[in-house]
Amino acid sequence: MSMDLDIDAPMPIAAREEVRGPTATILCADCGAPIDGMTAIDAKCYDCFKLTKDISQGIQREATLHFCRDCDRWLQPPSSWVTAQLESRELLALCLKKLSLNRTRIIDASFIWTEPHSRRIKVKLVVQAAVAEDKVMQQALEVTYVVAYQQCPECAKSYTANVWRASVQVRQKVLHKRTFLYLEQLILKHGAHRDTINIKEAKDGIDFFFSARNQAEKFVDFLTSVVPVRVKKSSELISQDSHTAKKSFKFSFSVEIMPICKDDLVAIPIQLAKQAGNISPLSICYKIGTSAYLLDPTTLQTAEISSPVYWRAPFGALAEVKDLVEFMVMDCELVGPTKGRWVLAELELAKTTDLGTNNKTYYARTHLGGLLHAGDSVMGYMLSGTNFNNPEFEAIEQSSTYSSRIPDVVVVKKHFPNRRRNRKRVWKVKRMAKDEGELLPKKGDQERMDQEFEQFLEDIEQDADFRAGVQLYKQPKKQPQPDEMSIAETDEGDEDGPGIDMDELLDDFDELTVADQ
Repeated sequence: MSMDLDIDAPMPIAAREEVRGPTATILCADCGAPIDGMTAIDAKCYDCFKLTKDISQGIQREATLHFCRDCDRWLQPPSSWVTAQLESRELLALCLKKLSLNRTRIIDASFIWTEPHSRRIKVKLVVQAAVAEDKVMQQALEVTYVVAYQQCPECAKSYTANVWRASVQVRQKVLHKRTFLYLEQLILKHGAHRDTINIKEAKDGIDFFFSARNQAEKFVDFLTSVVPVRVKKSSELISQDSHTAKKSFKFSFSVEIMPICKDDLVAIPIQLAKQAGNISPLSICYKIGTSAYLLDPTTLQTAEISSPVYWRAPFGALAEVKDLVEFMVMDCELVGPTKGRWVLAELELAKTTDLGTNNKTYYARTHLGGLLHAGDSVMGYMLSGTNFNNPEFEAIEQSSTYSSRIPDVVVVKKHFPNRRRNRKRVWKVKRMAKDEGELLPKKGDQERMDQEFEQFLEDIEQDADFRAGVQLYKQPKKQPQPDEMSIAETDEGDEDGPGIDMDELLDDFDELTVADQ
């Protein structure tokens, strides 16, 4: 008798055992739920045990954080001060170090939003601890930190006299402050004054005070990288311990800036002019960087006078911006050679003050041929009939090679006479907080300083390369008072001249209010 076997059909080998849960042997002491007595803790179920057990016991719910309002730093015990933004990882780590965990472990931590002016910082924690050999428990809690104001030692020194260890004395022996206005913007842009404990105005310059020598050396390196300077160093012994041979010094760095500024007319020594590419000894300074960059407006030739070369044979400016004279362009004819944005042209000029009284005109070559047309106004230096007490210029007049090349007028820049002075601008620049001390400006000096600052603002508007080193901010809009009458204001003739694109302006977050945000 044969049997047909189904080979493909599965054949059970052993019976399946049903997986059973833990056997309930007792009832919970609180809620009466059946639980396993072998694994239960205190004869309670897990939910009831969580209600009676507090694993966060011993972790303080309140702590104090010390904050310095002058430098925006937080105290990290015992004595270090760190920089941390609100709700940052650095500040969260500082908050957690304030807690004593008491054999618990932090699983998660996050900030809870609070009002910025409440001086409270709240942190939500999730901690974990072992409550039995094979049981762990998690619990969430909230910790409140009170922000207490405390002055750090560095800021405390800034409010105390004669505690500086190093000073940088920046000087420029000129009658105006145009270079210092530009240098001030460079310092603000790069934050080079961050380590200073005091900034004080002095005669012909500014003094910067630091609490450490390396901070002053770092600041001197910054000045060397942006302007042509000459540095001298000196030290003064303050105290000395005869037993340990320890000495305490105060260091002073004298930084002298080259006394040549943008748009100045310079008479270079003839020997130096030959070494600088045989440029004309009578040139104008079109830019100041780590060197002085000179331009011959009659040939478009440029030269660079570095700081070491200049201080080997120093020379001063033949004429400054205050000596500029306004001329009217009667005719402009392009000659042909170009160099970048400069185009060589021949001009027929007439002094603006002579218009209507005489017909005297002057001829000059200029590098501004691409910008000028008949009827425009320019600013230039009048050399014809002017006496200069300058040995380099006298050498040029006595030279058989260069005496015949002295022009009547040296044109420097285009002028916009229709642009109203002291007008309202949609942008502004920041200024450094300086201690004027006993050098309070007189009324005449204050007017001169206001004119120099206005001229500095005009240079920013007209020169894009000069504007690249300055941070411009949007002028905040004045909110009208409810009692004020609405008056329509019109600025006539204010469209003449170059302007600044709004895309180049930055938002000044220091002056934002709650309504602006």
